[in-house]
Amino acid sequence: QVQLVESGGGTVQAGGSLRLSCAASGRTFSSYSMGWFRQAPGKEREFVAGISPRGISTYYTESVKGRFTISRDNAKNTVYLQMNSLEPADTAVYYCAAKISVYAGKSPYDYWGQGTQVTVSS
Repeated sequence: QVQLVESGGGTVQAGGSLRLSCAASGRTFSSYSMGWFRQAPGKEREFVAGISPRGISTYYTESVKGRFTISRDNAKNTVYLQMNSLEPADTAVYYCAAKISVYAGKSPYDYWGQGTQVTVSS
């Protein structure tokens, strides 16, 4: 079992940057693949990025490649999402997720945080 708490959301102008953090409880954080998802109003939740347990492999949805970077610090039980060149289309609630798997792609995740709002104004 792992509990996840996101932070770092907020409102930013288009072209700006934000860094989201997700702090995980438990002693086995380095066993989990971690992911970031987002859900915009009226839309389904979508996979944004994932990182394998030791940070060797990363995955991104096409629309954020080159703008977003996922990383993790296993010593701090924390995963990050650095978001640059933000666009109004990035506005959504962003969720951190975890799963026991070496594959960090968009296949089902088991544990979820409560979400943090990101709003990008034009």
